[in-house]
Amino acid sequence: MVVGGVAVPGSAHVGGDSASPPTRCAACPPWPGTSPRPPPPTAGVVHVDHTARVQTVDRAAAPEFAAVIEHFRQITDVPVVLNTSFNDQEPIVETSAHALATFQACDLDALCIGDYLVERA
Repeated sequence: MVVGGVAVPGSAHVGGDSASPPTRCAACPPWPGTSPRPPPPTAGVVHVDHTARVQTVDRAAAPEFAAVIEHFRQITDVPVVLNTSFNDQEPIVETSAHALATFQACDLDALCIGDYLVERA
């Protein structure tokens, strides 16, 4: 699993793993601090050195995830989602049972595991 990446629909290549160097985020060029323009909507996923760990999603290999990203784009006009670690004061979640236990212990509103959506009552 890659932590702290930006998932975008695209080719079969998956970059941004912990062994690869960060890449310049073409969609998020540096903005001068004095610029009157607002930052782009993806500015929050860009590191302070203007790099990002970009991952692409192969629509053929992961059609459900690509569909989630596309639906998010339709709603927000932002064609990326942030992929981050899932943990709460402990190591990263690695199993469904661990995910459910972590969900119960933290302040998330919902948890999606495969085809299942768990929401707080």
